[in-house]
Amino acid sequence: MAERAISVMVVDDHPIWRDGVARDLAERGFDVRATAGDAPSAVRIARAVRPDVVLMDLNLGTGSGVDATREITGELAGTRVLVLSASGEHNDVLEAVKAGAFGYLVKSASAEELDDAVTRTATGDAVFTAGLAGLVLGEYRRMAAGPADPATPQLTDRETDVLRLVAKGLTARQIADRLVLSHRTVENHVQSTLRKLQLHNRVELARYAIEHGLDADPPQ
Repeated sequence: MAERAISVMVVDDHPIWRDGVARDLAERGFDVRATAGDAPSAVRIARAVRPDVVLMDLNLGTGSGVDATREITGELAGTRVLVLSASGEHNDVLEAVKAGAFGYLVKSASAEELDDAVTRTATGDAVFTAGLAGLVLGEYRRMAAGPADPATPQLTDRETDVLRLVAKGLTARQIADRLVLSHRTVENHVQSTLRKLQLHNRVELARYAIEHGLDADPPQ
């Protein structure tokens, strides 16, 4: 049986760009369920069609893409937001991630990069245009402060190994290859770790790992 196509919604206030991206994604096999031109419409339509991925512009004519991202990710657990913006400004990137975006791509990205980013976002990976991932990780390091909470749930050695590689930006398949595990086993470890730490997604998981120094290589 064929795999279900990844469902996508495109949000942008420029009709020609919005419709062009939607058409191109549909031609390449994605299930484009809807488009929207402003923040209120984006939230309302996302509630109705519940896509796997929302491609979100930040500078919308009415409302803010950041606010729409916050509402969508807060309400729709199965929907992930990937920002597709003309801006590569650091503040825009950080605000989008803090609002719950899983990744951030600039509009100069190629069709292949966009396809890969949408696919990876749908599976829960954090995806960033080259150079922006380091910015986000650096900000999380800067924000990390204070001693570790002694009440923090205890992770197994294998869960810690997986968490460390999540913090380094590896995909589940890359982690499976690195640790010589099956892809399903890695996903099980990720889900177990999310439950133990009471986190919601891989972005929060990576932030937790960085704040607790798990992005550094362990001592030999």
